[in-house]
Amino acid sequence: MFERPRSGERALLVRIGLGAQVDPEDLEEFTQLALSAGAQPVATVTGRRERPDPRFFVGSGKAEELKRAAEAGEADVILVDHALSPSQERNLEKLTGRRVLDRNGLILDIFAQRARSFEGKLEVELAQLKHIGSRLVRGWSHLERQKGGIGMRGPGETQLESDRRLIAQRVRVLTRRLQKIQQQRETGRQMRAEIPVPSLALVGYTNAGKSTLFRALTGADAYVANQLFATLDPTVRRITLPGGTAVVAADTVGFIRELPHELVAAFQSTLTEAREATLLLHVIDASDPRRDEHIAQVNEVLAEIGADSIPQIIVYNKIDRLQRPAAIERDEAGLPSAVWICAEKRLGLDLLASAIAQRLSRFARRARVRLPAGAGALRSRLYAAKAVREERTGDDGSIELSVELPEAEIRALERTAGVQILEAPQPDIPCASGEAYLESRSA
Repeated sequence: MFERPRSGERALLVRIGLGAQVDPEDLEEFTQLALSAGAQPVATVTGRRERPDPRFFVGSGKAEELKRAAEAGEADVILVDHALSPSQERNLEKLTGRRVLDRNGLILDIFAQRARSFEGKLEVELAQLKHIGSRLVRGWSHLERQKGGIGMRGPGETQLESDRRLIAQRVRVLTRRLQKIQQQRETGRQMRAEIPVPSLALVGYTNAGKSTLFRALTGADAYVANQLFATLDPTVRRITLPGGTAVVAADTVGFIRELPHELVAAFQSTLTEAREATLLLHVIDASDPRRDEHIAQVNEVLAEIGADSIPQIIVYNKIDRLQRPAAIERDEAGLPSAVWICAEKRLGLDLLASAIAQRLSRFARRARVRLPAGAGALRSRLYAAKAVREERTGDDGSIELSVELPEAEIRALERTAGVQILEAPQPDIPCASGEAYLESRSA
């Protein structure tokens, strides 16, 4: 159903500067996108226009240039680094005699190749179906007539109507499946919320080194590659901060400029790790000359998914390329705001662990609680959350626990029938000292 480029297809790349010259960095990023999709770029066509051409986007003269360049390079597909309307895509295909894929279609193709989890595959397929729904006409112009012949005369339906009906049915099926998965995920989240663990989410521009950092911090076997969107499905691990505070860390998909809106909408559930996190580690390629622009673009996507109000630590990665030492930067309140590291060479990871511990220390508080003899389920959940530091059993069968929990959860325990808060002093120092690397456990 999907016109996904096959590996090794020869591709003509097109990038038009609207109101300005083409930025070489944007062109290089688009080339990396094409390579990530498995294409083999054979030529590049650039140009400048004040506004898109309604018929071809690139203008009639530039469209003829594309046709000649595609023929000279024997290109199989034309990849355009812009979002094209269905009619613009169709007009270019008719003129050049080759398949045309816009930026959104190319990113969807890469996501389709990288999705591994069942939920991720459903989300990508749903986004693809919505994307191609308005583009069906390009492949069926010769079938835009009623079906006929002996025994088949009558009202019938056009091939386009049939395909649109099938796509609409498939969209409904996928939507129901995803809603069921999301309900199951929400049920699990509510159970975990009874005794929650502070959570970290690694976010950042694609290829900034998030997965390398995630592997360095947790020891998880995360996939690492020097390509865009190397990680699609999130990886989650439970880790322990120095001092014993347990947290959950998640590696999420990388962001990119002009990320298709249908992908952001489709991956709302996958991006829950970022939206529900206690603290975001915003990973930046420190050696990238456009790092400030990438920070803004990531923050824009975070705002779109409702995660812009979550506290962040900026993690400047790849400092070895700048020959800069590892360091911590602090805000006016003295809290760590940025850390300079090199995840690949494990430089500054101790500083990052310390920064995380300090930023999360306000979420954890020590307390002594007494549970009734019949509160075995609550005791089990506290142990599962790795919140218990010490346990004693009373003569009457009651259980006295020394726990470390967020302030809100201590108050929730206080309201639980049969539970007594014996002591809950305000901490004078952070619960986690940050003197060593994080200890990882499977979530």
